[in-house]
Amino acid sequence: MSELKSINTKSIEQTVNKNALIFGLISVFLYGIGFGLTAPVVPFLVQPFVKSPGNQAIVVALLTFIYAVCVFLAAPGLGALSDRYGRRPILIICLLGSAAGYLIFGIGGALWVLFLGRIIDGLTGGNISTTLAYFADITPADQRTKYFGWAGAAAGAGSIIGPSLGGLLANFGYSTPIYFGAIITLLNVVYGAIYMPESLSKDRRMDTISLARLNPFTQLASIFSTNNLKWIFIAIFLLGVPSGSLQTLFSQFAKDAFKWGPTIIGVMFSILGVLDIITQSLIMPKLLKKLKVSQIAVLGMVSETIAYALIAVSGIFLYFPFFIAGTIVFGFGDAIFGPAVNGITSSAVSSDEQGRVQGGSQSVQALTRIIGPILGGGLYVSLGHYAPAVMGIILVAAAVAAMNKGTCKVLGS
Repeated sequence: MSELKSINTKSIEQTVNKNALIFGLISVFLYGIGFGLTAPVVPFLVQPFVKSPGNQAIVVALLTFIYAVCVFLAAPGLGALSDRYGRRPILIICLLGSAAGYLIFGIGGALWVLFLGRIIDGLTGGNISTTLAYFADITPADQRTKYFGWAGAAAGAGSIIGPSLGGLLANFGYSTPIYFGAIITLLNVVYGAIYMPESLSKDRRMDTISLARLNPFTQLASIFSTNNLKWIFIAIFLLGVPSGSLQTLFSQFAKDAFKWGPTIIGVMFSILGVLDIITQSLIMPKLLKKLKVSQIAVLGMVSETIAYALIAVSGIFLYFPFFIAGTIVFGFGDAIFGPAVNGITSSAVSSDEQGRVQGGSQSVQALTRIIGPILGGGLYVSLGHYAPAVMGIILVAAAVAAMNKGTCKVLGS
C-alpha cells in the first residue's frame, strides 16, 4: 500500500510541466521584486520636478496610489481575457507592458512621464491574477495550495532582493534599477515565448466574453454576489484594509514611536521577507499535512489579530520589542494565509473561471491598498500611532467569522 501511495504521489508530481512552473515562478518573483527595486530611487526621480520635501512625499504616495488604482481596474479584465483566449498570450502581453512601464519610468524627464510609466505598469500589473490562474491550470487540485505557497515564496524572495539590489544599482544612476527591471522582465518574455506551454486548452475556455466581464466594478459585484465565494472575498477585503494600512505606515510608525532610522527599518523589511520564504517553503508543507486548508487560512488570520494587538501595545507604551514580535507574527500569518485562500478560491470554480476569480481576488486586494492607507493614515493622525493597529484587531476578527462562513460553503467543512 505504501508503495502504491508513493507511485501515485510521484505521478501527481510529474503532471506539473517544468517549463511552465519555472516561467510562473519567475513571473511572480518579478512581481515581488518590482516594488522593492524602485522604492529606494523613486524620491530621487521625483525630486527634480518637486522641490518641497512635503510635496515630494505626496507625489511619491500618488505614484503608489495610481498604480494600485490601475491594477484594480485591469486585473479582472485580464483574468477574464485569459479565460477566453488562454493564459500564454495574456501573460506575455502583460510582461511586455510591465517592461514598457519600467522603461518609460526610467527615462522620466517630466512628472507626467513618471505617472505614465506607473499607469502602464499598473494596467498590465494584473498579470499576477493570470499567473495564479496559470498555476491553477498546471497543478493537480490536491497539490495546488503547495504550489501557491511556492509562488508566495518566490514573491517573498523578490521583496527581499528588490530593495537591496535597487539601492546598489542606484550608485550607477537613479534610473539604473528601473532599466534593470525592464531588462529582466524582457528576458522572461523571451523565455516564455520559447518554452512556456499554453495551460488552458481550447475546449476549457470561455466561448464568449462580454464587456461586463471586463468591468472591474461589475466583476466585483458578481464575485460578491456569488454564494460560494462572497464570504471568502469579504474576508479578503476585511483582512486587506489594515494590511494595506500597516505596509504604508510601517516606516512612519517606527520612526515616530521608536526614533528608528532607515537602516533599522530596512532590516525589519528584510526580516519579513526571509520569514515569508521560510514559512512558505518549510512550515507550510508541514501545516498542510496536519491541517485543512480552511484551518490554515484561519490560523493565519488569528496570527494577524495577535500581531495587531502587539503592535498596538508597542505604540501605547512605546516599547519596541512588542513591535518586533508583532511584525514577526504578522509575517507568519500573512505568509500562510495567501496560499491557503488562493487554494480555497481556485477549488470553488471550474477551469474556465480561474482567471475571473483570481482577477477578482487581485482587484479586491488592490482596492484594499487604495482604502487601507487613506483610512489608516486618517486614524494615525487623528487618534494616535496605535489606532490603525486597533482597527486591524477589529477588522481581522470580523474577517475570521466571514472566512469560517465562506469555507463552509466552498469546502463543506
